[in-house]
Amino acid sequence: MELTPIDRRVVALDVHQAKLTICALFENADGQAQVELREFGGFKRDRRAMAEWVASFEPEVVVMESTGIYWKSPYAALEKAGIAALVVNAHHVKQVPGRKTDIADAQWLAILARSALLTGSFVPPANLRELRLVSRQMQKFTGILAGEKNRLHKVLTDGGIRLSAVVSDIHGASTRAMIKGLLDGETPEQVLTYASKRLKATEEELLDALDGDLSDTHRFVLREILAHIEELEARIRGFQQHLLQALQPHQPLLQALQTIPGLDAIGAAMLLVEIGTDMAAFGSPEKLAAWAGVCEVPPKFRLPRVT
Repeated sequence: MELTPIDRRVVALDVHQAKLTICALFENADGQAQVELREFGGFKRDRRAMAEWVASFEPEVVVMESTGIYWKSPYAALEKAGIAALVVNAHHVKQVPGRKTDIADAQWLAILARSALLTGSFVPPANLRELRLVSRQMQKFTGILAGEKNRLHKVLTDGGIRLSAVVSDIHGASTRAMIKGLLDGETPEQVLTYASKRLKATEEELLDALDGDLSDTHRFVLREILAHIEELEARIRGFQQHLLQALQPHQPLLQALQTIPGLDAIGAAMLLVEIGTDMAAFGSPEKLAAWAGVCEVPPKFRLPRVT
């Protein structure tokens, strides 16, 4: 496959955990292609030196593969040097035919970039990339919280407490107060005083659900799970507050996103840090939906509905 050069000066990075292999491919004064390969370490001083070396070529295109999380710090170093690198999908690179086995990864990337055969992935601005850390850690905590709530329900059931049979949400304020009362050794009759008047279950149904056989072991495990649940809830609230406060400059966009049915302030904030503020990066609403994985499947590709 014959590749036609488009750009005169390109630089490609092959990124590893502790090593950066850089290939600069450029035309010399005679119009001949010249290759320079250089390796750098993975530490901050190495990344800074790498960015300076890359900038010295005044490249038209800088490209790297999205290798795990390792591309992020070299990308940030280049960004600080005023270089907007293209982050390309490694799968797409492998689909281009014609690679010779004796060519280094960085050199092959540079060859493809010089021929304008690579398309960069969407990378949001630095401030939103950082807020992705907040959003995604909050999602992790939310998943852990759901698991702990399920575990609390199972241990209660193991101890003969059947609150879930008469209450739709055993993690509501009044139900949690009843559970804490049981853990403190109160009787079902005493615990019943914590029940909200809005509960649909009758007093008789609640008393039956609260009448179990909690052992000291049950109480110990339940206290620990409940303490973990409340700690996670507090941490999630802290993450939510941090995220919303950091996105105050984008308040008009957040309010616009909340006009989408089912999307509240936190959902809008989490969406914003993922898709960014410049919709031109996606080209069209259809491409944005495809990137987000929510585009509609054409009828001919839909699977038959199972009834």
